[in-house]
Amino acid sequence: MRFLPPFFTLDYFLLCMSSFLFFSSFNMIIPELPSYLSSLGGEDYKGLIIALFTLSAGLSRPFSGKLADKIGRIPVMVFGAVVCIIASLAYPIVTSVAGFLFLRFMHGFSTGFTPTGTSAYVADIVPFNRRGEAMGIQSLFGSLGMAAGPATGGYIGSIWGIQPLFYTSAFTAILSILILIRLKETVAKPEKFHPKLLKLKGDEVIEKRVLAPSLVLFLTVFSFGAVLTIIPDFSEHLGILNKGLFFAVFTLSSLGIRIIAGRASDKYGRIPVMLVACLSMGIAMFLIGFAESKAMFLFGGVIFGCSVGMNSPTISAWTIDLSLDKFRGRALATMYIAMESGIGVGALVSGYVYANKSANFPLVFSIAGIFSLAAFGILLFLRNNQKDRLNAKDHE
Repeated sequence: MRFLPPFFTLDYFLLCMSSFLFFSSFNMIIPELPSYLSSLGGEDYKGLIIALFTLSAGLSRPFSGKLADKIGRIPVMVFGAVVCIIASLAYPIVTSVAGFLFLRFMHGFSTGFTPTGTSAYVADIVPFNRRGEAMGIQSLFGSLGMAAGPATGGYIGSIWGIQPLFYTSAFTAILSILILIRLKETVAKPEKFHPKLLKLKGDEVIEKRVLAPSLVLFLTVFSFGAVLTIIPDFSEHLGILNKGLFFAVFTLSSLGIRIIAGRASDKYGRIPVMLVACLSMGIAMFLIGFAESKAMFLFGGVIFGCSVGMNSPTISAWTIDLSLDKFRGRALATMYIAMESGIGVGALVSGYVYANKSANFPLVFSIAGIFSLAAFGILLFLRNNQKDRLNAKDHE
């Protein structure tokens, strides 16, 4: 097992497996949700499927960050998975559009908690100089879940229907919790939960030290919001029967590059890797938006997957680099707030621009591409600013 890095311990592996199951759980229902909402009479509200989910996730981040630092990483991760279980079991009971949208809002608290605890746990057990690589491997397992989830969900939905799909989602989340129970808490002296911990001071909401990576992340994940909202309909428009196929393609294409990007960011720096990621993201959005064939559509998905694979571990490592150890949960929560906000805005804007008209596909993804290129411009400014500071120090 010499090829495994030294930080790849049993606890690290179990955490990665739990992450795989967690991401599989809530992603497997995504391809079928637009059709399910339409069957309830909510065809005009497809943009809210992702937007409401990410809104609640973003609102919960300051709480999950504080709690991860106070009561521990594991309770925060378990709580998020429990929300997944409850939400998945409740979907078959809901019979109205309002009820469905409320449930989507509540479901978002799952990703508001579990990924915050997971990222903080990884940072706790991995040495500084291997952080990017460790984040890359951990996010690889999450991406495998994001690939397996929609592909499996699309298959289950097409063969057995939507209700068995919801139950499968709940069972997968249960498995993720069973794995977490085996892990040891990394917070040295965790506090017992008390409602007072839910009271937030102004400086406990946003960690100012990580605003730069958070802004870049907001701009890049706008594209992800558009993909989650529009791709199921775009797939149907192109005659692709399994609506989860695109999700599987872009996620699988992101797998190997995550480790490479993580190692590269450890060696060459976070910003150079992010520049490549943002430029690739912009290209992918234009390729997808103007695709008139399945081949071009899925090729755009491959490029999109590569950009996501570079973006995710690098942003996480950059955020942790800039944070203080005692506020690590808060810093990661700030990063995730930016992520959820970007996805939510992307979902809302893309849903509004799309308006259930296939002629608007190019415009939707062109807007997403512009957002990615804006992130590229900000990174260029930050890189040049760093060079100017280094040059100024050399002349002192």
